[in-house]
Amino acid sequence: MIHQHLEESRQKWIKILISLSIAMVFCFGLNLCFGSVSIDLGEVFNFVTSGSTGNNGWDLILRNFRLPKALTALLVGSSLSVSGLQMQTLFRNPLAGPYVLGISSGAGLGVAIAIFLGFYIGGFLELSGIGRSWLLVAAAGLGSLSVLLIISLAASRIKDSVTLLIIGLMFGAASGAFVSILQFFSQAENIQAYVIWSFGSLGSLSWAELSVFIPILVIGLILSILLSKPLNTLLLGENYAVSLGLNMKRTRLLIIINTAILAGTVTAFCGPIAFFGIAIPHLTRMLFNTSNHLFLTPLVILFGGTLMLVFDFIAQLPGLETTLPINAVTALFGAPFVIYILMRKRNLNYSY
Repeated sequence: MIHQHLEESRQKWIKILISLSIAMVFCFGLNLCFGSVSIDLGEVFNFVTSGSTGNNGWDLILRNFRLPKALTALLVGSSLSVSGLQMQTLFRNPLAGPYVLGISSGAGLGVAIAIFLGFYIGGFLELSGIGRSWLLVAAAGLGSLSVLLIISLAASRIKDSVTLLIIGLMFGAASGAFVSILQFFSQAENIQAYVIWSFGSLGSLSWAELSVFIPILVIGLILSILLSKPLNTLLLGENYAVSLGLNMKRTRLLIIINTAILAGTVTAFCGPIAFFGIAIPHLTRMLFNTSNHLFLTPLVILFGGTLMLVFDFIAQLPGLETTLPINAVTALFGAPFVIYILMRKRNLNYSY
């Protein structure tokens, strides 16, 4: 009887995962079809299967713009969502997200230094053929990595997860203050460049950048799935998890490093994208009614990627040449949902 129930439960989750995968493929196709120029679904299918639609203009649009953008949206949504899930489980806080450790703030500080103080460095890099976009990616990556190293060192010495959360928030506040000082003494065009970066963008990555971006995030997503069992154990509480043989120090460090790699890479290449990592894990739990990370982690990965494709579809305003900042679209969705979470819970203790 128990074996039959487990088998039925397993088949149920397999059907849900397959349905989500189909929805994700459908949304991926929509992103390839629609934009300032609409392309028939049949032509998109021909391009995917044979590499050409027979129309050079459409081939150029799909190969150099829409396909990289759709891949970026898919991976960004999955990475931020699973990062938020890991942080909420580790800190047992429903408002914890992928950027609570100061990763986004560290990346923002790196970009601010590159834009506001890196005039001579920027000129040298352009002469070397590296380009401005790689300069911003490198600066954001170094900023995220610096915060990661400090947080990892703190995690190896501090046992209390809440203390780590507060340290991350303080890093964010300090980075924001330093960026404000740099903006105060900077020129208008440099402030504009920083503000544009802070809007977030899914459509600015070239295939050369994707060749670095995709492998890092895929490795991080695989590690997230492998961490599902330790995350389930953490739901029982740290003391009980230790009594079951979980190496708390190593597990916490792995989760922090994995989250920092995922969130830091996304921020470095695409800029900060707000609220998505906080809201999607909650929405997934509400829709599928599970807290088992063996199912929840792949669900969050698929659902997050699908929703980011939907938001990217909304942001690009099909039929128009204007594109909304993706950060604004995710905030318009995420902020009301976070308010709903606060109103729904009488306290902020993490419990499911």
